[in-house]
Amino acid sequence: MLPVSVFVADVLRTLADQVRVGDNLLDIDAEAHRMIREAGATSCYLDYHPRFGAYPFGRVMCTSVNETVLHGRPYDRTLEDGDLLSLDFAVELEGWVADSALSVIVGAPDPQDAALIEDVRTVMWAGIAAVRDGATTGDIGHAVQAAAHAAGYTINREFGGHGVGRSMHEAPFIPNQGTPGGGPTVHAGMVITVEPFLMHTTNAVHITDRDGWSVVSEDGSRGAHAEHTLYVTDGEPIVLTAREGEELGAGVRARR
Repeated sequence: MLPVSVFVADVLRTLADQVRVGDNLLDIDAEAHRMIREAGATSCYLDYHPRFGAYPFGRVMCTSVNETVLHGRPYDRTLEDGDLLSLDFAVELEGWVADSALSVIVGAPDPQDAALIEDVRTVMWAGIAAVRDGATTGDIGHAVQAAAHAAGYTINREFGGHGVGRSMHEAPFIPNQGTPGGGPTVHAGMVITVEPFLMHTTNAVHITDRDGWSVVSEDGSRGAHAEHTLYVTDGEPIVLTAREGEELGAGVRARR
């Protein structure tokens, strides 16, 4: 059976390649659910009910469209030409969990949205490259923040990466901003995620009343999201959820 990290990467790659104008968010979720069942995996989202969620999530992946930037709960919405779609997916397989996210443009891309997607990937790779045995969460957050600022963005501090392994969210929290040397230390053998998101013109968000889950940009600007699960070593971090054909950032390696 495929390792969980490879399964998560393959599902995201497949869905990103298949999504088209006219697809419904509920159908995308249903397809992900089908692949989960066929693999004998378990969704981390169905029963997920953190303090900020209005009720258990009840879907198997996050589908965030345009101004919905995180935790988009799939609903009866048809994708339109030019929509910016972020897919976030986490499952448990054989006792282990992996978590990853990507953003794509449906149909004809707007150049500004395409640049936003590339920028959030660059910011993610900067954070991942800072991960080493003995680094702190502040080191990682500072790398994310510095890359975002260099690209002209402000950074939201409310959400970020996290430890992962036996469950979807474990310690430590991996912030998207930080002070070098600050925060807990990460050690070789740990598995964590780095998870930035960027919005065109703001860093402020709120949870929409539509479903009590979806995180929306305060000014309505679009957002893009990127996340990988990685293994901490005393050298280059190993990106466990790297997708086939994906271009990796400098100073990292993939296990496929």
